[in-house]
Amino acid sequence: MSFEAILLPMFVQIALTFVLLFWTILLRLGAIRRGEVQPESVRLREPHWPPHVQQVGNAFHNSVEMPTLFYVVVLLGLITKTLDTTVYVLMWMFVLSRVVHAVIHVTSNRLAHRTPMFLMGAIALALIWIIIAGRIMAFQPLS
Repeated sequence: MSFEAILLPMFVQIALTFVLLFWTILLRLGAIRRGEVQPESVRLREPHWPPHVQQVGNAFHNSVEMPTLFYVVVLLGLITKTLDTTVYVLMWMFVLSRVVHAVIHVTSNRLAHRTPMFLMGAIALALIWIIIAGRIMAFQPLS
């Protein structure tokens, strides 16, 4: 597996995060310009944004939280050479679940649809960590 192929899922997740970030910024600036919200009422992250603006903002925050653990484990696996096809498939499961989760979050926002995607990503990420940590611990020489 090439270096580029290994990093591609991470780059897709990063692209998703930036799309949601800039979309959030545009929606927030638009809401302020239209007078839908006063800057003073949101300066300390108070949730006074219009619902759709808050919805996209929440999707952005979700794209930063759990994926942080994803970035760390991918880089750890890369450095320790503990990545394989199984981990690669789990990486894509995580990223694709996050993309679908974000799409649901910014559209219908139905928990009945969003929650299974969140759980799929969480389980894939936990399995990646278990595999990588297990391989690192199993192959460490005794001191």
